[in-house]
Amino acid sequence: MNYEKLGKTNLNISEISLGTWQVGGKWGSDFSFSNAEKIINTAIDNGINFIDTADVYSDRLSEKAVGEIVRASSEEVFIATKCGRQLNPHVNASYTTAALRKFVEDSLSNLGVDRIDLIQLHCPPTEVYSRPEIFGLFDDLTTEGKIRNYGVSVEKVEEALKAIEFEGVSTVQLIFNMFRQKPSEIFFEEAKKKMLDL
Repeated sequence: MNYEKLGKTNLNISEISLGTWQVGGKWGSDFSFSNAEKIINTAIDNGINFIDTADVYSDRLSEKAVGEIVRASSEEVFIATKCGRQLNPHVNASYTTAALRKFVEDSLSNLGVDRIDLIQLHCPPTEVYSRPEIFGLFDDLTTEGKIRNYGVSVEKVEEALKAIEFEGVSTVQLIFNMFRQKPSEIFFEEAKKKMLDL
């Protein structure tokens, strides 16, 4: 396994990481902890040290399983989780610092950790990227020791470009594959300028 520094974090992570959207079974089925345990432990045994989850995956059960299994591991494994998609309605006005702080506190409890390695805003509405107070909250949470790093999970390249204008944003998660190449047109170059190691 090869390892690389993730974005502007100090996390040295495996080039292949594990996403846990359906780690407990297929979407809509009952969550299987044994299935999650088998998948996560197999990943760790094969050198994967970065696991991505979210508070909305299987209504927090994915987050809980990831935390429990990682805490039981003898290996150093970094956890990324996400927040914001629980807001209903999922609109700009619903994004308040109080609501987001509570999501982070809930994730800390659910994961069973004192500090989250990486928290990501989970595809918020475009208007949120123009609200400094939202990103300021995550700066505060970093200072308080509740999170090590924060970033964004985005749906549009334009949102990624707006997000990296905030100095505290350490990572950007976006879709890039053989079918969706738009990030290579401008975003990767801009990210390098902002010292995001993508």
